[in-house]
Amino acid sequence: MEKIEPRILKGFRDYLPDQMIARKRIIGTIAGVFERYGFAPLETPAIEYSEILLGKYGADAERLLYRFTDHGGRDVCLRYDLTVPLARVAAQYGNLPMPFKRYQIAPVWRAEKPGRGRFREFFQCDVDIVGSSSLLADAECVAVDSDVLRALGIANFRINLNNRKILTGFMQSLGLGSGDDEAGRGVLRTIDKLPAMGEETVRKLLASDNGLDAAAIDRVFEFVGIGGTNDERLAAAEEAIGSAEAGSQGIAELRTVLRRAVEMGVSADCVGVDLSIARGLDYYTGSVFETFLPDLPGFGSVMSGGRYDTLISMFLGREMPAVGISVGIDRLFSAMNELGLIESATTPTRVLVAPMGEAALTAALTAASGLRDAGIPTEVTLDEAKLKKQLKVADQRAVDIVVIIGDDELAAGEATIKLMSKRDQVRVPLGEIPATIPELLG
Repeated sequence: MEKIEPRILKGFRDYLPDQMIARKRIIGTIAGVFERYGFAPLETPAIEYSEILLGKYGADAERLLYRFTDHGGRDVCLRYDLTVPLARVAAQYGNLPMPFKRYQIAPVWRAEKPGRGRFREFFQCDVDIVGSSSLLADAECVAVDSDVLRALGIANFRINLNNRKILTGFMQSLGLGSGDDEAGRGVLRTIDKLPAMGEETVRKLLASDNGLDAAAIDRVFEFVGIGGTNDERLAAAEEAIGSAEAGSQGIAELRTVLRRAVEMGVSADCVGVDLSIARGLDYYTGSVFETFLPDLPGFGSVMSGGRYDTLISMFLGREMPAVGISVGIDRLFSAMNELGLIESATTPTRVLVAPMGEAALTAALTAASGLRDAGIPTEVTLDEAKLKKQLKVADQRAVDIVVIIGDDELAAGEATIKLMSKRDQVRVPLGEIPATIPELLG
């Protein structure tokens, strides 16, 4: 038989138990934050009809779709994100309670170039509020963002906010029609590449792909580079966009979102205006968010999103407001790993029961069953081995307690409870093991 080389596609990866245990803990923490804000879980299919996804993201993003014809001759795509499938759900099910607050944690697929913290298959953790135009919904997304990172032990983060209406007003001041047409959106898609590609490349793209002259390109970089306090940046933006109504509305909205987010408990030091935040997807209409970790410069955003008030109308035929934010769990996991915030574990087992011989097996199985009933992850050693070897394995796997039952213990009707971290041990009656060990574990 010919040997098959075990390998995976570039941009994809396996998660072994030491990584999966940590990932599950992270995902559980994130879901807990989502539910504290009243978001309910939703699941959607991995594959959608292509027409559901096409025409929603913009040309650059749609080139990254995994699109194919299935065995039934249907034109389908793997989902690119969780937002467009949510838009389909909101239009398809007319009896959803409004505002509809949902979260979804699931994989998405993008045929992009793999890089640091960037993969072709990755999980997103999304929260969205559908059916409310209140800016409190936008601010709540920022608060969720902040609470997720704090719950994961990340203290140093920066949530950058902008509003697409501000950018639309600026596009109008450049003479790009309504600012929200294809020409304006094309410029925004190019600006969105700034963190990844740098100023020199983006300047060239603004000229070659968007047809801007040198003076207009200089104005773009003057605008997105506006610095100072949040108030100073917004005042300078007002002056730059002039009388454009969309821009003035966007500035007013952004001021409100910032204020309400702080009132919801977000530290004022962690949120700020960044006029270069554009978000490259076409469906954004108002607030846009990007979250960065200053301790990992150049790493990219770990959480992003915004308001998309017209996306659902493409399915529904009428406008339905919506806003949401998404955690890139794989990128965040990579970031936390680099920051030393991942606790490595190769097993969920907390107690290992070690029967020393056939005679002790019945007592060992009974003890393990009682511990599992008490909710404690417990293993029984399956193969006979000397105690020294079993203790070494338990130590390597960071098991908290080893329950030893041998001939001496059986004769006394007891078990030896070895506390691995303390290098200490106690004797406990066999029938009291399930009641005693939870106290020892704390």
